[in-house]
Amino acid sequence: MGRATYGAARHRKKVRILREARGRRGAPGKRWRLAKEALVRSRVFAYVGRRLRKRDFRALWITRITAACRQRGINYSRFIFALNEMNIELNRKMLSEIAIHSPSDFDTLVEMAKQHQPQAAAA
Repeated sequence: MGRATYGAARHRKKVRILREARGRRGAPGKRWRLAKEALVRSRVFAYVGRRLRKRDFRALWITRITAACRQRGINYSRFIFALNEMNIELNRKMLSEIAIHSPSDFDTLVEMAKQHQPQAAAA
């Protein structure tokens, strides 16, 4: 007796994979093996892309904070250092939003950071 390789579950799986691959150009949208390979690749790229998006947003927030700090005469790294020393726990996303939507509050944070700067050691 021959081995059964196609059953209802296998057919449902193929239908699901081909439906997911629909819309791709050429063979990957129609052929089982190529559709399966294309979906594996697309899922890998999606996984990587979700992590890259986090990296890109953090870079954007840091760029915005840097620009806002420079307008107020302080260095980004000194600003962040001072906030950490004062135990002000605002993440970069929130600092960026404050700098854009509430400049007066950001001015207050900058003034606090300027007052909290370490004094240069006398040589």
